Amino acid sequence: MTATRRRFIAGGCAALTGMTAKGQPRIAGSFVNDAFLRGHQIRDRAPIAATPRDERIPLVIVGGGMAGVSAAWRLQKRGFRDFVLLEMNDQAGGNARSGANEVSAYPWAAHYVPVPGPKAVYVRELFEELEVLRDGVWNERFLCFSPQERLFLYGKWQEGIEPAIGLSRKDREQFQRLEDSFAAFRAGGGFSIPMELGLSHSPRELDRLSFGDWLRGQSIDSPLVLWYMNYCCRDDYGAMAADTSAWAGVHYFSSRAPEEKGPLTWPEGNGWIAKQLLKRVGSFVRTGQMVRRIERRGNRYLVLTDSVRYIADAVIFAAPTFLAPYLMEGFRPLEKFEYSPWLTANLTVDRPPRGAGTLERAWDNVVAHSPTLGYVDATHQTLRSQVDRTVWTFYWALAEGSPAANRALLLKKDWGYWSEAVLHDLERVHPDIRSCVSRIDIMRMGHAMVRPVVGSIFDPRRRELAVGRGRLVFANSDISGFSIFEEAQFRGVEAADKILRSL
Repeated sequence: MTATRRRFIAGGCAALTGMTAKGQPRIAGSFVNDAFLRGHQIRDRAPIAATPRDERIPLVIVGGGMAGVSAAWRLQKRGFRDFVLLEMNDQAGGNARSGANEVSAYPWAAHYVPVPGPKAVYVRELFEELEVLRDGVWNERFLCFSPQERLFLYGKWQEGIEPAIGLSRKDREQFQRLEDSFAAFRAGGGFSIPMELGLSHSPRELDRLSFGDWLRGQSIDSPLVLWYMNYCCRDDYGAMAADTSAWAGVHYFSSRAPEEKGPLTWPEGNGWIAKQLLKRVGSFVRTGQMVRRIERRGNRYLVLTDSVRYIADAVIFAAPTFLAPYLMEGFRPLEKFEYSPWLTANLTVDRPPRGAGTLERAWDNVVAHSPTLGYVDATHQTLRSQVDRTVWTFYWALAEGSPAANRALLLKKDWGYWSEAVLHDLERVHPDIRSCVSRIDIMRMGHAMVRPVVGSIFDPRRRELAVGRGRLVFANSDISGFSIFEEAQFRGVEAADKILRSL
């Protein structure tokens, strides 16, 4: 299917004559949340049009993703309220943004949180506050209903995403060998969430080679096993195993308890968490405020937007760290910070497709050997006995090829091209999908998540930024080397605590 996808993309849109077959209703939709024009103003260092007014404030948080909002949550809980949070987009939440239509709420990116282990104390504190965790017991309403996941393999659906049907003796032996290796790494304690807590006794040598090379060193050559390893890297990192640090590849499998419950999910995915946090800290958040420059002036920082120049004693930089060289003069380039482009699409499904196989519909639906990551069903958590209309959130990490080339592709191709690509992929398991869908909205993210490339986890520059710079503290999840909710929240809370100690 990879070769098919390459031919499809290379061929352009010349063969596309419309979004539907003759006689079928036309599918509506558009690009949404397109922020690249604002981002390119930062990249191109576009001049500020007007003279901004001055505003004195002790602390400015730059970036309203989960790291920035978590920093605000921590500050407020500690009784500190003299700050603002500036978010470039019209909606805070970053990769936890969500949307809604007449059918359901739905996620635009992050759609679940694995049940956090005992080391994730900040996440557990938050979930106790939100009554997701009560007296040590997880609220069943927020645990994903069964069946949670299914995989389309060898022409039928199986429950669970790890391949389990039609396996050869070689497949089973290699899966087992990997499971034993990951269990040994897990027992060693060097892989944890948050990652910082296990780093001091983690095997640094794994960061010097790719996960693909590590798998070859373990004599893993089963196509099915390698597909699954690549799928997991694409899912969490937006990269293929050949482009992922072996440390990160092992971390994916060795950082969580294998018997954990969960995951925790909501119709709008992690947008539910963002909404709960914004109920608490929304009064500090100023959306539509694009930071254009950050300057050091003596003991203070000047944070410039198009309308306001904030004069601050401290800054928490929770925006993606790759923006720092464009905003701060003299900031050295970040060689090991590489970001993956993604596309997500929300499809309004007016009736259940016939599909293939007989397994009951699941929350997360994956097709083996597809270049995409499949889709999640927004109404899976409903208590209704019958659901006809729903929303599917379709995920596509553009992992093959260079990130720069794929970012260019995201911008070059129009909505019709990407909608056709989504439907084309779904048709392999839902042949009548075009007659079931009435709308497809698409969000393009050129820098959706940081990639843990070879050498990035123990990169001295990343470690330097993790420590912080006095009253300028970095807090994005990319400081951890990969983007998951627990890391974003940990970095935000830790940054807030550092600032509180320094002020």
